[in-house]
Amino acid sequence: SNMVVDAVQCLDQDDLDESLIGVKKIPGGGMQDSLLIQGVAFKKTFTYAGAEQQPKSFKNPLILSLNVELELKAEKDNAEVRVEAVSDYQAIVDA
Repeated sequence: SNMVVDAVQCLDQDDLDESLIGVKKIPGGGMQDSLLIQGVAFKKTFTYAGAEQQPKSFKNPLILSLNVELELKAEKDNAEVRVEAVSDYQAIVDA
């Protein structure tokens, strides 16, 4: 119940819009594993080459606000790239 109070206190006190509070249910764990995230929480992690080396949190980030839906697209397995020259191949490897 303390978490609910904390979540409501995060809202703009002049406009208590409870629809801005979301609950994400993830299978497994118990009540003691629950936490309040003041921000955006994604249920699925973004995966890309090198993702595991990226930081999981940022201090003083610059934020871009978009008025479009974010869509997580399915990963493409066994992607194929055709190149004409060795230099093109090296450019892909270096990227």
